[in-house]
Amino acid sequence: MSKSTELDSLQTVFWLQQTDKLNTFAKMWYHVFLWALFSSIFVHTVAGLIAFLTLRKHKFGKFFPIAILLMGVVTPVMSGIISSAAIACVYRYSSLPMQPLYALFWGVGQTVLSACIGFTRILATL
Repeated sequence: MSKSTELDSLQTVFWLQQTDKLNTFAKMWYHVFLWALFSSIFVHTVAGLIAFLTLRKHKFGKFFPIAILLMGVVTPVMSGIISSAAIACVYRYSSLPMQPLYALFWGVGQTVLSACIGFTRILATL
């Protein structure tokens, strides 16, 4: 593989050590996807811990954190692949290089948007 098509390590992505702009579709998609995935895992881990602490004595409720953690991985993998690809496509076809910090904003923004949609859906069903 040439240097321009290699994907960065997780440490490079999360510590924002990438000094040059992301200029290929694969790099843009990879950075945005990783930020969306791991920010979602972080949010769902916190939610799972809170659910476990509040429902630990409930007969069936103590198993809900497992579902919360599972959805924290499955949802961004399924929807994050597509939405991160769409964001990377817009940047690539516009010939705009992406700053690594913008990838962070796009990835975490997907998690925030997903959380907002999740909260409004629950309230609409009550």
